[in-house]
Amino acid sequence: MKLLQEGVFLVAIFFFAYTQQLVKGQHQPRKDCQTKCGNITIDYPFGISSGCYYPGDDSFNLTCDEKQNLYIGNNTEVKTFNHSSQLSVMFNRFSFCNDEQRNSTNETLIGYRLGSSFSLSATNKFYLVGCNALALLSTFGKQNYSTGCLSLCNAPPVENGECNGVGCCRTDVTVRSDSNIFQYGSDRFVNQFNASEGQFKTSVYQFNPCTYAFLVENGQFNFSSSKDLKNLRNLTSFPVSLDWSIGNKTCKQAGSTSICRENSGCIDSTRGKGYNCKCLEGFDGNPYLPNGCQDINECTTNSSTHKHNCTDPKTCRLKDGGGFYCKCPSGYDLTATMNSTMSCTRPEYLRWTQILLGTTIGFLVLLIAVSCIQHTTKHRKETKLRQQFFEQNGGGMLIHRISVAGSSNVDVKIFTEEGMKEATNGYEESRILGQGAQGTVYKGILPDKSIVAIKKARLGDSSQVEQFINEVLVLSQINHRNVVKLLGCCLETEVPLLVYEFIPSGTLFDHLHDSIFNSSLTWEHRLRIAIEVAGTLAYLHSSASIPIIHRDVKTANILLDDNLTAKVADFGASRLIPMDKEQLTTMVQGTLGYLDPEYYTTGLLNEKSDVYSFGVVLMELISGQKAMCFDRPQQSKHLVSYFASATKENRLHEVIDGKVMKEDNQREEIKKAARIAVECTRLMGEERPRMKEVAAELEALTVKTTKHKWSNEQLMSGHILSAQGDTSSRGYDSINNVARFDIEAGR
Repeated sequence: MKLLQEGVFLVAIFFFAYTQQLVKGQHQPRKDCQTKCGNITIDYPFGISSGCYYPGDDSFNLTCDEKQNLYIGNNTEVKTFNHSSQLSVMFNRFSFCNDEQRNSTNETLIGYRLGSSFSLSATNKFYLVGCNALALLSTFGKQNYSTGCLSLCNAPPVENGECNGVGCCRTDVTVRSDSNIFQYGSDRFVNQFNASEGQFKTSVYQFNPCTYAFLVENGQFNFSSSKDLKNLRNLTSFPVSLDWSIGNKTCKQAGSTSICRENSGCIDSTRGKGYNCKCLEGFDGNPYLPNGCQDINECTTNSSTHKHNCTDPKTCRLKDGGGFYCKCPSGYDLTATMNSTMSCTRPEYLRWTQILLGTTIGFLVLLIAVSCIQHTTKHRKETKLRQQFFEQNGGGMLIHRISVAGSSNVDVKIFTEEGMKEATNGYEESRILGQGAQGTVYKGILPDKSIVAIKKARLGDSSQVEQFINEVLVLSQINHRNVVKLLGCCLETEVPLLVYEFIPSGTLFDHLHDSIFNSSLTWEHRLRIAIEVAGTLAYLHSSASIPIIHRDVKTANILLDDNLTAKVADFGASRLIPMDKEQLTTMVQGTLGYLDPEYYTTGLLNEKSDVYSFGVVLMELISGQKAMCFDRPQQSKHLVSYFASATKENRLHEVIDGKVMKEDNQREEIKKAARIAVECTRLMGEERPRMKEVAAELEALTVKTTKHKWSNEQLMSGHILSAQGDTSSRGYDSINNVARFDIEAGR
């Protein structure tokens, strides 16, 4: 009995296992089922012919015609389908056409009956294309449902690609799962009434003869008024998406009887009834077939649906039984990013350190690159500009003439702009020695530590380049002890720079008028300075290879060295006189108070212009007063007028510098020096002596053996000029001439 019971129990277990295996295997296609129709692969639960599709539901029965087109149900063409829950088919469009005579061509409403396992997807849209028309979509089931839209227009709408109720309208599709029968269509209504004719009349037929109603997947149709209102681009069908599911039970209700196979799971259908199968994560294939879901290698698969989400592919690892995970190296944390990928990142403090370091390095590299580019560009521009200035300032001409003259005969150096900047510390204000009409003079220190004076000229006339080059060449060859030596020039700047020897003790103007130096020049010093300046001008006028007119002789342009030796400087206004000419016609240039009146009125420049200016300098040495002084009376503001008037009126003692008055000097020297000064400042240039004569007369004052001391009484009595004899003498006439000129000029 016991053995019988055990046998029955074993039989029951075997029968249960057999029935379970039968249930699991009863819904499988035959081995010889057709799996292709044209370009479409057919996967179970769909199939062609009995035994190849899911049994008991003819909704999954497909037909492949002789043209290799695939259909379901009542000749509904299939385009694509997948294992999950959707199928793409082609539905026809509905059209209603008429003309101006209201003759119409009516099509039968488009209608479809789907299998019980199919329903319209909510991703579809219902469209109407046409003017002054209405379209309706109706579904039938346990509860009927209708939707539609209205389109209005009396003229072709503006082309904007929008389906907004003007020429085109659309609406969403909401269908119940039990509504598998539906139909749709459209109709046009009259939109205008002509009161004069007493009848309706429409105006849209010419550009819109037909109205169209159709279903289409969302995103598969873009309205164009120019292309669609006439004939809908000759489109007769559109892709429509269908939802499908297995049976009427949910996953819970189906339980072990579901047809989902290994490595798959059951999910309730979005239709509201039935279920679908889906491969588990890490598997891909057909979940309705045995071994249909195959493990995939996400770490190497390029499929967009199965690709791993590890930011770095090297961190992707496969899981046993399917799936993957991202493994970070030591010192990194796994974090999710905004786009759902998994990234290995350092801890926060290390990450910020890395970001900061990388940003800093990147910024520095970028900064260095930009700086290099800017530096290179700037260097190229500066080089080109320097070359342009060099040629503009006559550099090529100067080099040519130096080569012609021979290096042994020309002692001039061409400095670079960079060298001049370094010598003046970037033209620092503290290096300025003086400023005048011709430019600014800086103290410069050359690389060999020698001190020079660098004159930066003001912007001048480019037409004078050749004369400037001639002047540089001539001055570079002058080796006169009383001329500030020109060491060289720089032609790479907008205006030329001249480099002179440095004279440390300021100008004669500074010493006479106490503007900088608190020194007292004796008559011996003053006479010697006058002799040195006169000799220098005589040399420039007569002994230089090409005569030179200084044109700006004044106490501010006479420098004194440590031994109070005079150095004539500032040849910026100087002009070269060709050997075949005695004078030049130039633009008047000079300093007020020293300017030759004849040159001022005629513009004719000759050596007598320098003689007049020297006469003013000699008057300054004797009187210690400035060439122009607005504190003196109106008729005496000009020193020449003041000096001449005092001489004429026997008031020379009023003119002589008080510091000289205190000295025990020879009255003859002062008297003769005053006479020479008056002669030099005659109104007419031809009446003035030449500089060679002036230098000789001044030199003669120092070799007189008879010396008479001045007395205050003699000076006060005005007898200084009485030794000259009659008042009609040359000296007196000179004074009269000068006096008359300056009085008239003062007016």
